[in-house]
Amino acid sequence: VQLQASGGGLVQAGGSLRLSCTASGRTVSIYGMGWFRQAPGKEREFVGAISWIGGTPYYSDSVKGRFTISRDNTKNIMYLEMNSLKPEDTAVYYCAADRGLITQLGHEPAYWGQGTQVTVSS
Repeated sequence: VQLQASGGGLVQAGGSLRLSCTASGRTVSIYGMGWFRQAPGKEREFVGAISWIGGTPYYSDSVKGRFTISRDNTKNIMYLEMNSLKPEDTAVYYCAADRGLITQLGHEPAYWGQGTQVTVSS
């Protein structure tokens, strides 16, 4: 499985961005997909995740109510819609996939994209 993240950029606080993660390869093996982020000098942080076959997305408390994860199974794309962005959302965002569910406290996902930079200016 290969994952390609895109859509990052520079935005002012309060603005919005939409990230995309395109999966290719043996996508039939994917059950869960998710987003993580890593800010400079900080550990990687879970953002949210979704089951590839349905179900409600779930999020970390830090982004709940502002970020929305969705997917388009026909195109093998997962999206992260980010609204009301804050400077503390600045990070490299990574998409991930796994044969099982991706959770905040779960195992390390098996597949990772290359990351896309999101910078929120104050």
